[in-house]
Order: sequence, then C-alpha cells, then structure tokens
Amino acid sequence: MDYALTTKLAAEFVGTAILMIFGNGAVANVELKGTKGFHSGWLTIAMGYGFGVMFPVLMFGGVSGAHINPAMTIAQAVNGMFPWSQVAPFIAVQLLGAAVGQLLVFAAYYPHYMQTESSSAILASFTTTDASESKPNYFINEFIGTLLLVLGALCCLEGPWGAKDKAAAAIVVGFIVWGLVTSLGGPTGPGLNPARDLMPRILHQFLPIPGKGTSRWDEAWIPVVAPILGAIVGAFIFKTCFGA
Repeated sequence: MDYALTTKLAAEFVGTAILMIFGNGAVANVELKGTKGFHSGWLTIAMGYGFGVMFPVLMFGGVSGAHINPAMTIAQAVNGMFPWSQVAPFIAVQLLGAAVGQLLVFAAYYPHYMQTESSSAILASFTTTDASESKPNYFINEFIGTLLLVLGALCCLEGPWGAKDKAAAAIVVGFIVWGLVTSLGGPTGPGLNPARDLMPRILHQFLPIPGKGTSRWDEAWIPVVAPILGAIVGAFIFKTCFGA
C-alpha cells in the first residue's frame, strides 16, 4: 500500500519523537539525580535506544520506511533509493519530532533536572559528547557507528528474508542499535542521527535548567556531518554489494 506523503510525514514525526522518548528518556533515567533508575548503568541506555528504534520501525516501517533519521534519508537519496523530492519534508518532520520528543523527556523528568547538580549529567540527557575530549575520535566513532547502522538496517529490511518478514527484520534492527550502543557507545554515546543530537542541543541551550553548563556548540557539527557521511557510505556498500 502506498501512503500519502502527509501520512508518511506523520509517521516520521511520531517515530522520531518515540526514538527520543525511549533513548534520551533512558539517559535521563540513568543520569539525573533522584530517579528510580539513577546510576542503573549503560545497559539501560542501550536498551532504551534499541527499543526506541525497534518500535517505530515496527509501527511505521510499512508506512514511511521509518527512517526516523536525516542521515538515513539523505543516504538513501544520494544512492538513488529514495526520491529527492521527499528529502526536505522528511528531514523537517524528523527534526520537529526530535524536538517534541526531547521536550516530553524534559517534562517527564522536570523535578530531576531541577535536582541535578552535574552539568555533564544534564547535557548527557540531551546530546552526545566525546569521552576523551577528542574531536577526531568523535568524528570517527559517529562515522563508523552510523555506517554500520545503515548497512545493517538496509541488509535486514531490504534483503530477501527481511522483505518477507518486515516485523522480524524490524526487531533485528532494534538489536543492531542495542548492540551498537553497547559496543561503540563508550566514546560518544553514540548519536548516529543528526536530529537526535541537534534538536536536543538547541533545547539545552534555551531551556531554563539551573547549572546546565555549556551546550558545546564548537563540536555540534560533528554529530551532524559524521553520521550523514557514514550513512551515505553504508547505503553505498549495501546497494553495490548486497542490493538486488
């Protein structure tokens, strides 16, 4: 079934918001003072992001493709797998969905934002940073992670078995994200998605949170540019090596 563009855009908006609620919501639960999941650990965060991708792909994969990521949209368009005419509207609603999702996380955890004294913990629930304070490492990690995410997702969703069983493929994609956050999340988070980092960073800049510290705009380009380039390479590898 071919859905109208407005329906596809609604799916991308809601799907990206869900990604943020599950993903950054998990970070807030672990990092913010006084939550019931305070300091529960990295696996909680990895699980949150895994489910944050799995559920939108299950819900909307058959509607819009559930890109929920500007890097995925751009990568598919560059490689001739998605119409350029839909790129701008897809990215617009993905950005808006990311902002709304982050605002809902902020609303849900508002008392804990007010209690938390660590600016780094507050920032972590909004954006990525590099643990070693290395911009080259930041770029490399985001590039590699997004390449693997896009390659893995396309192989699962567009490959022969995934095309026959989209639900099973969507579940596997969720586990790919879970695994990536577990294995490559140590250096930067990771973001793997320009919308997931840029829009929360903007909100971090303007939301009234005591002691929130800097939004680190000097490195904000990295989790935007590196995922896009990594995604383009990942989609290229899929199309040239494994695409039908």
